[in-house]
Amino acid sequence: MDEKLEPVLAEIERRNAGEMEFHQAAREVLETLGPVIARNPDYAKDSLLERICEPERQIIFRVPWIDDNGKVRMNRGFRVEFNSALGPYKGGLRFHPSVNISIVKFLGFEQIFKNALTGLPIGGGKGGSDFDPRGRSEGEVMRFCQSFMTELYRHIGEYTDVPAGDIGVGQREIGFMFGQYKRITNRYESGVLTGKGLRWGGSRVRTEATGYGTVFFLKRMLEASSKLMEGRRVVVSGSGNVAVYAIEKLQSMGAIVVACSDSDGYVVDDDGIDLALVKDIKEVRRDRISSYADERAGKSRFVKGGSIWDVPCDIALPCATQNELDGKAASTLIKNGMIALAEGANMPCTPDAQRKFREADVLYAPGKASNAGGVATSALEMQQNASRDSWTFAQTEQRLETIMYSIHDRCAETAEDYGMPGNYVAGANIGGFIRVAEAMRALGVI
Repeated sequence: MDEKLEPVLAEIERRNAGEMEFHQAAREVLETLGPVIARNPDYAKDSLLERICEPERQIIFRVPWIDDNGKVRMNRGFRVEFNSALGPYKGGLRFHPSVNISIVKFLGFEQIFKNALTGLPIGGGKGGSDFDPRGRSEGEVMRFCQSFMTELYRHIGEYTDVPAGDIGVGQREIGFMFGQYKRITNRYESGVLTGKGLRWGGSRVRTEATGYGTVFFLKRMLEASSKLMEGRRVVVSGSGNVAVYAIEKLQSMGAIVVACSDSDGYVVDDDGIDLALVKDIKEVRRDRISSYADERAGKSRFVKGGSIWDVPCDIALPCATQNELDGKAASTLIKNGMIALAEGANMPCTPDAQRKFREADVLYAPGKASNAGGVATSALEMQQNASRDSWTFAQTEQRLETIMYSIHDRCAETAEDYGMPGNYVAGANIGGFIRVAEAMRALGVI
């Protein structure tokens, strides 16, 4: 790291003690900014770096709710409104037992640069709760969402902060929260949340957007290196929204997806994953991925626990959660001949894994670039809400594809400009940082 940036990181670690995920995200960005500061010393003035790493607002609140047995439960809610230099805060809500302030801040920090790379007028934020919707009844999920929104509503708005979904928050949860927001405010402010249902203000392609966008970025990255997608053997971690629609787009482009997973383990199907079956298991029955092997007996196998990255592949898409792919897994993938990796999740590769990919000259797309399709389509949903319009699936998908290709090209050109050709991590960090930094400088010391 450039010596001018070391004190900035040290201060972040001091002021945010114990927040390891946030420290990791901040370090990863700061490590790439040395050439930017050398070329533009003004970025090191007026505490700009310190301000960009400090949230504008951090909100923590309790969420009491009543389960089906009449017992009062209590969870913790979060919303970190990180940076609004480019527009209203924009970022998802995550409901998962692992959620804490460090995870929300790392996600919000990443969101600043991800949103900047889209070229759209949106700032960065993130939120959620340590509530686990898995295994809860429809009524329990509704009561939790209503209680969560009863506090959150006072902090959000279509010109202030626009949450969306993330892990554990799908169209059902967005619906319950939007209903409570409408009830409290007496306004049909459809632009206040994105990821809504198509019949009440949602956008086509929003469900598919993060997975599709990751694959669009991957395709562009492969083409830039004169490589093709067709016939490639692909491993995709996860089996949630991002993974499912990444698999769908990969298969439409001729790739062969041979494995996917959930928190119990992973399935391998050398003939290619039966996506219709995965969708039925995960989206309809809300069952475990092990059921896939039961219903494809003799054609697939389930491995309990273990590492999905042991499965040989040409391309890997980590689409589950942060830090799921470590240095050991990276070494295995490289040994097995992997040529490219695109992150569908946020920060799924550890710093050690990233280093090994760079050393092996693997094509590596960081999440703040490759998984920006979700938030980009959320911004398109906001546009449609503002104009009281609704676009076709084809029209919206074309916009998404154009945005993802533009993000790729911006990252590639920025890396080239700063003497790091092919380094998409540096290209994404620098490209996003410059856009936000210029806006912050224009707005004065705020």
